[in-house]
Amino acid sequence: MDTKIILSATWVVVMLIYLYGDVLRICSGDLAKKPMADKNLNQFVWLGIAVLMLTPILMVFLPLVMPQSVSRWVNIIVAAFFFLFNLVGLPTYASLYDKFLLAVNMGFNVVTIWYAWNWV
Repeated sequence: MDTKIILSATWVVVMLIYLYGDVLRICSGDLAKKPMADKNLNQFVWLGIAVLMLTPILMVFLPLVMPQSVSRWVNIIVAAFFFLFNLVGLPTYASLYDKFLLAVNMGFNVVTIWYAWNWV
């Protein structure tokens, strides 16, 4: 199978895991009402959060259209960033299902890096 399709698929899995975690937090009652509303964040912080969460969504599309040499490094860098981001955030989640989903997500980040690294 073509590597760019595999890379795109790994990002689909990553996004579905993020969404599934959100659904479980809502259904379990672990999601507090307006948890960030009291933090008084400005529009630039919200823009940063939007860019952060839009990145894996764009990574579903970008490996399919970028040149191989660029796509390879973009996938490695972005997957490594999200691996570290999730690793740092892992202790902040109290529920076992969140920790499990983040661990699986980080596993797919490693798979993404591996496929991109070995792409010739």
